[in-house]
Amino acid sequence: MRYQNGMGANAAAATLSEPFGNFTQVLAHWAAHQPEATALRDDTGSLTWASMADRIERIAARLVDDGLERGQSVAILGISSIPYALVFLAAIRAGGVAAPLTTSASAEQLEAMVRDSGARHLFVTRAKLDEVGEARFVGLDVVVLDEALDDWMAPAGSKAPISDPAPADPFNIIYSSGTTGTPKGIVHSHQMRWRQFAATASSWLEAGIPVRTLASTPLYSNTTMVAFLPALLAGGTVRIMGKFDTIGWLTHAAEDKTAITMLVPVQYQRLMDEPRFDEFDLSSLLLKYCTSAPFPADLKREVLARMPGALIEIYSMTEGGVVCLLEAHKFPDKLHTVGRPAPGSELRVLDDEDREVPAGTPGNLVGRSQTMMSGYKNRPDRTQEGYWTDPDTGETWQRMGDIGRVDAEGFVELVGRAKDMIISGGFNIYPVDLENELMKEADVIEAAVIGMPSRKWGETPVGFVQLAKDARATDAIRDAVNGRLGKTQRLAQLHAIDEMPRSHIGKLLKTDLRELAAQHGTPE
Repeated sequence: MRYQNGMGANAAAATLSEPFGNFTQVLAHWAAHQPEATALRDDTGSLTWASMADRIERIAARLVDDGLERGQSVAILGISSIPYALVFLAAIRAGGVAAPLTTSASAEQLEAMVRDSGARHLFVTRAKLDEVGEARFVGLDVVVLDEALDDWMAPAGSKAPISDPAPADPFNIIYSSGTTGTPKGIVHSHQMRWRQFAATASSWLEAGIPVRTLASTPLYSNTTMVAFLPALLAGGTVRIMGKFDTIGWLTHAAEDKTAITMLVPVQYQRLMDEPRFDEFDLSSLLLKYCTSAPFPADLKREVLARMPGALIEIYSMTEGGVVCLLEAHKFPDKLHTVGRPAPGSELRVLDDEDREVPAGTPGNLVGRSQTMMSGYKNRPDRTQEGYWTDPDTGETWQRMGDIGRVDAEGFVELVGRAKDMIISGGFNIYPVDLENELMKEADVIEAAVIGMPSRKWGETPVGFVQLAKDARATDAIRDAVNGRLGKTQRLAQLHAIDEMPRSHIGKLLKTDLRELAAQHGTPE
């Protein structure tokens, strides 16, 4: 193996190759052997490895002094920053559980998530606390991240008691981005995170990649962990963006000589659309990841042509299940797929009666791997609903919630979300097939199709499009597309909108589209 971090790298490498290890002990090792190297950057400044380690210890020590129990959650809410990252890491160092909360949730949902997590501490930015209201968090120890953290933590030089987690101990809770009700808390164990990220860190170091990452999605998202946790295990440097914007991202990537990044598809699209994109030197980029939402083949092709370095798409769930990888730079003829199951992952395709379907036939995806969640916090019923048990072996598999098919070479093509499949007149309609046809029209920039109730057919397809300037009328576009579709697939309505509704990490919000469609009246 080749390591760029110098003294102490061999000891770290030996630890990363173990089947299980203590995450924060690895961080302490790096801090001892490269104290003046930069560990974290954000828009306000940077921290060396020594400074980061000191602050992690001081926050962890205060948490323990305040009565934090082993396995108890520490809630974090606000824009991503160095203080946010420090609290995340300190919660784990103290023997607790990092519980970052989505900023897009309603006040009611946030209150419910904090209670569900079992946290007694809430670290929150001032702006978010003022927005939600302190009354939501009565009874909690509330620390304002961007005002009071330095004064709150234990004195300089303080050390937290030794914490030696067991493999099954919870590491973090990631709350799902549900649009209604209380999001589910997805619990990841220390063992799961170690398997996931020690191997990733080791692979980067083995390849000789300078571990300088740019994390531009929120730290409450599982997506961001790929640019955050393995980079620290590898003794690297993480740049944390509070809010993504194209010029900011390009500036950081050029000035920091970013080598590794994780972006969601909408971020790649915005970078490709940025008029000043070609002004920035991105030659240090060696490895780009993408996950969280459908990544159109044409966009992958453009990213490969215009951005240096390898491009790897990851398909999985925060809950776990199968992990598929598409090395897009190696398989230009497979860009319509999400790749093949990674080593250690298994995939099956089932019909609605949970029977395996023939190769090439669309069906419900189920998968399993070594990176499965421990379950939903306080929701054993919902945890069990998400599983499929093999009747022959008793093995537990995760229902992925997607409909897909596997080609002869083992590449997986997604055809839609199971909950989004449209059943019209007894026929199954996959929205992606209709969306692909809409995207063939030169006037269409982006397309989405949903199913709406129909008195005549039960459900019928309704489309939404973002149109180019001087585009044809939507009726003309709909008629052209319907002329190429089968009778059961044809769009009942097509509506133009200025921009597709998306979550903070770029997932298309079809619930919002259904609300918009309902305003246009019930289709036949």
